[in-house]
Amino acid sequence: MEVTCTRCHQAIQADNCYCPACGLPQLVYMADAPSGQTLPERWDREGRDAGSVDWKPALKAAILLAIPAGLLTSGISPLAILGLFWMTLAAAWAVALYMRSQRPAWITLGAGARIGLVTGLLAGWLAFGVSGSALFVQRFLLHQASQIDEAYKTLVLDKFQEKAQQMLAGMGPSDAAQVQTQLAQIQAWMQSPEGHAGFWAFGFVLNSLFLLIFAVAGGALGARWLARARKSEV
Repeated sequence: MEVTCTRCHQAIQADNCYCPACGLPQLVYMADAPSGQTLPERWDREGRDAGSVDWKPALKAAILLAIPAGLLTSGISPLAILGLFWMTLAAAWAVALYMRSQRPAWITLGAGARIGLVTGLLAGWLAFGVSGSALFVQRFLLHQASQIDEAYKTLVLDKFQEKAQQMLAGMGPSDAAQVQTQLAQIQAWMQSPEGHAGFWAFGFVLNSLFLLIFAVAGGALGARWLARARKSEV
């Protein structure tokens, strides 16, 4: 007996759990169901169960992977340059651990993305805290303030002055005078302790946001890859 997929309208076998054309989960009718009733195997046609997350095991998986991911992407890690890769991998792995503990055949991309989001939030906060704490220790406990200030001057202030000069060179005398005043105010703020601290805080926050975005993507990709693997076994 064949039925039609509600999404792509392709003919499929009645006992198939998924549409072979688009992958939509199908409603499977069991032979021993009570008269007048149908019992869905795994999920209904809307995939509502597949889109839900049991957060107790999901949080365990997220925390387990967020800790190493946060440390690897923090300022103390020599491998932090690969931080986005570590975060994507950690989120996908968290989805895999969750699916292994729950034994579902698949979960939706949205459910995987939510697990990745939680993993990214935990790892991002950890990376932010570790990086900030490391900077505090270097500056005040290890007395490396002069090295930090010199690096800040070379990487930030000198670059800012260079870009400012290039901007002013392409302006007329009247416009250049006004813009130069504004740039001088910005530079004075950047040289202040508040500006210096704000620069590092902004960098840590920006790093955490990128980690969060890639964690969501990693969770969704993990759900998709694992769904394909599970569907091939059905």
